[in-house]
Amino acid sequence: MIHTSRTELKAQLVSFARQIGFDSCRIAVCNPPAHATEFRKWLRQDAHGEMNYMKRGEEKRCDPQKVLPGAKSIVVLALNYFQGDVPAGDIRLRRAATEDGKRGRIARYAWGDDYHDVIREKLDKVDNFLRRFGGEQKCYVDTGPILERDHAAKAGIGWHGKNTMLIDERFGTWFFLAEILTTLELPPDRPVPDRCGTCERCIKACPTGAITAPHRLDARRCISYLTIELKGSIPLELRPLIGDRIFGCDDCLDACPWNRFAQVSHETAFSARQSTTGMSLREYLQLNDAEFRGFFKNSPIKRIKRRGFLRNVCVALGNVGDPSDLPALERAAADPEPLIAEHAMWAIQRIRERIREPRPKLC
Repeated sequence: MIHTSRTELKAQLVSFARQIGFDSCRIAVCNPPAHATEFRKWLRQDAHGEMNYMKRGEEKRCDPQKVLPGAKSIVVLALNYFQGDVPAGDIRLRRAATEDGKRGRIARYAWGDDYHDVIREKLDKVDNFLRRFGGEQKCYVDTGPILERDHAAKAGIGWHGKNTMLIDERFGTWFFLAEILTTLELPPDRPVPDRCGTCERCIKACPTGAITAPHRLDARRCISYLTIELKGSIPLELRPLIGDRIFGCDDCLDACPWNRFAQVSHETAFSARQSTTGMSLREYLQLNDAEFRGFFKNSPIKRIKRRGFLRNVCVALGNVGDPSDLPALERAAADPEPLIAEHAMWAIQRIRERIREPRPKLC
């Protein structure tokens, strides 16, 4: 075991984290999160929807000592994933997809490889680094029972935006978080001030009104929840509000003025794929299960499986499709998966209703 001062160890840790690709590495004391009471109230209001893992991990989320007894510090790491507005080298693919039908929108974080896999490999390296100094660790990337944004804000990674997302003045909102609970005691960093001021652009930008007040989110109305976390049928009244979004939603992030400072990520694993930025909606409907798994191998989209993804595609076509999309939707309406078939029939009805709508008279 290597012996060194806490200050020197922290300096070595920050340097090592940057060497392996993290954009930020900061430290928080391993105490209960600042919004534990608000989190419990949020659960009691059922605002978490069907995300039952939130309730199962309630006690641990409110007390990190129940995750790793004896933990003294939380190492919070950030990794920028921003790829710009138009993926480099993808213009030809986007044009081809447009010619072959409407395209759907996929949240930027899912354009490339699954961040869980990319970051987990880096966390293992940090874990091994800290073990050399006698530390015992628990590592998480969006998977553990901890309120990560509270700890990240306390460490000074960023501040809480009014859409509940964390904001960094260098990267805006386009970054992943990861946490390492450790028994090592490291000098903590200071939080950064809230720089949102009176701005509420993120609240106004939400298509479904899921941001009910500053720092208040009803997940049951959030498009990211509806297209990813919700496993069953999407509520009828919310389907038209989803528009052409087929996996996640970036609207509240796109609206944030701090994102004008966003820098393109150096992590090539997050570069856009043809399967996420170069295909039309009706092309997605042609995928069988094996093709879906092949197209989205090592992608976060694979987690919702073919049934969830094609459900979303059908909703998008119901909102933006035209008569040329009806044959593809009619085939989907005969799909053996009831979830796909039901949403395809809804989309067919929506398109046919638009066809029957009288055109406005030209003056």
